[in-house]
Amino acid sequence: MAGKGVKVAVIGGVFAVMVGGAGYGAYNIVSALDGDGSTGAAGATTKKSGPPSGDEVEETAEKFFTAWEKGDATTAASHTNNAAAAGPLLTAYGADAHITDVEITPGTTAGTGVPFTVKAKVAYEGAAKPLTYRSELTVVRGETTGRALVDWRPSVVHPALKAGDTLVTGESAAPAIKAVDRDGTVLTKEKYPSLGPVLDTLREKYGDKAGGTPGVELAVRHESREAADTPLLTLAEGEPGRLETTLSAGVQAAAEKAVKRYGESSVVAVRPSTGEVLAVANNRADGFNAAFQGRVAPGSTMKIITAAMLIDNGVTDMNGPAPCPDTATWQSQTFKNLTGMPADEGASLANTFMRSCNTGFIKLVDEDPLTDSSLTAEAEERFGLGRDDWQTGIVSFDGRVPASGGPDRAANAIGQGQVQMNPLNMASVTATAITGEFRQPHLVPFELDDRKPATAKGLPQSTAAQLKQMMRLTATQGTGRAAMSGLGGDIGAKTGSAEVDGQTTSNSWFTGFRGDVTAAAMTEEGGHGGDAAGPIVADVLRAGG
Repeated sequence: MAGKGVKVAVIGGVFAVMVGGAGYGAYNIVSALDGDGSTGAAGATTKKSGPPSGDEVEETAEKFFTAWEKGDATTAASHTNNAAAAGPLLTAYGADAHITDVEITPGTTAGTGVPFTVKAKVAYEGAAKPLTYRSELTVVRGETTGRALVDWRPSVVHPALKAGDTLVTGESAAPAIKAVDRDGTVLTKEKYPSLGPVLDTLREKYGDKAGGTPGVELAVRHESREAADTPLLTLAEGEPGRLETTLSAGVQAAAEKAVKRYGESSVVAVRPSTGEVLAVANNRADGFNAAFQGRVAPGSTMKIITAAMLIDNGVTDMNGPAPCPDTATWQSQTFKNLTGMPADEGASLANTFMRSCNTGFIKLVDEDPLTDSSLTAEAEERFGLGRDDWQTGIVSFDGRVPASGGPDRAANAIGQGQVQMNPLNMASVTATAITGEFRQPHLVPFELDDRKPATAKGLPQSTAAQLKQMMRLTATQGTGRAAMSGLGGDIGAKTGSAEVDGQTTSNSWFTGFRGDVTAAAMTEEGGHGGDAAGPIVADVLRAGG
């Protein structure tokens, strides 16, 4: 103890002398302690500026890698420009993720970027597996210190990490599941890529109810914990539980293939007699389940609900008047039809519906006894939309049809304005329209977790019969004819195009039925509903039998 005290005193004394003496000596000791700065003409410390040199990039990366390999999180973090954020994640790398024997091999430096390969071992309670992956870091000039530092971001540690994420190894949060379709066929994300996020969610929610036992895995744990852990490496397999779904492997395969026709596309198929979801597929770069969670204007597919409102309120019926002029003005806003649509002042509702005439619907939305809330009431009370009470088995959006005044009252009637839907909603709308019954769509049996399905009073049978016939006419003589050609049996359809701010082309919508299957699709490419979304729906209906 006395020796240590003397040593500290001596160092302190020498430091004081050197500070009070030559500037060069003072700089040498300071720079030796903090490793920063450079010497000016008079021996003063000068902060470096500008991009790091090639030597600085390599030296900084080497120091960072060396400390990381040794498990020295504090030192590794000190070589980054955000040690406060880097430290905990680098600590968790060894302490929580149980990653050891780390070997890092740098690749060829390109400018200030350094690619590298990590080889390591993950070991937990007797289970161990090798781990290999690639990542990259960038070296930048520290804003306050002038030092060359690793530009910190979680993806440096592992490319799967985002802000707020960490790595953990242990018993999986939920047992693995063997999801099967309605006939017992096993569903995997490898065979049905669109089901990847769906299966992950089903595992998280129902893994402990499906009778399985958890395995051991390295996983990404997300900050909010609302999202399921993302498995990266399985150290020990658990016993998967069997989870029965309503999906049909055949229809799902057709849906997966169909959405590949266009980018940013989604489709859902439903069995109207039960509400069972037969398929859900998305072709999106962001992996978002827009088929269930999308919130966009549905265009003229909304006219199914608007037509039901007109019939139920006694405004007109399928054979009653629904004039189709070139333009219609509602509270100072002028609405038009698709280019080239002939005007027809003597058109019936069936004719206006199958040609998808906007003005015919706009002209009728101010008729007695309709109010600003009539469309909302029709959607909620009869079609079960917009009440946030669907229990599909995974996260879903139930549609939105708000009561609107001004120009939005008219715009809502043709699927623009403030109306929001997704393919799940529109497949359900079609199911209600052709059966008269609202049966809440679902992916897993309600009995699995005692969920209570949403309810709605549905449609009078006379209204359902008229809607079904108008959809038949649309599929055989109207805007859906080209897409539905070649499909036998009892078929019906409704097309839609929806303009979305910031897009150069309209979203394409299409919903249809064939026998006891309904399907609805949306794509951000392709324009008119019959041109893009239509063929997607037709392929799915064809597979549905």
